[in-house]
Amino acid sequence: MELCYSPQFGAAKDPVNMAGMIAANSLRGQSPLVSWESELPAIIGTKERTTLLVDVREEVEFVREHVPGAVSFPLSSLREHMQELKDLAAGRKVHVHCQVGQRAYYGVRAMRLNGLDAYNVTGGMTSYKYAKEAASV
Repeated sequence: MELCYSPQFGAAKDPVNMAGMIAANSLRGQSPLVSWESELPAIIGTKERTTLLVDVREEVEFVREHVPGAVSFPLSSLREHMQELKDLAAGRKVHVHCQVGQRAYYGVRAMRLNGLDAYNVTGGMTSYKYAKEAASV
């Protein structure tokens, strides 16, 4: 991985470095992953919520489309609202999603550093649409 970062040939946020960072954090348990397919029944359609679903996309994205029951805590203001999120989570697992996964990764890292039991829902809204469709078949 060290060879991937050479300022004259790439950047520290190069996709290869980013993928390596995410994989390493997942393997260490610092940013655990869950999928819509495995978690959809627990997240959607249950009256008794054991999981808090957090959308870290910006407010305009959330208003345009969102998963029913999700709450909006945009990544850009997540740190300012961390205590509010902790109160809302109140001992529940927190499943975090965005559009494709990168913002959720950062959100999960911040939440875990603040003591929340947070998980990144892989694929975000992009894969949610496919999982929802597959579940209804």
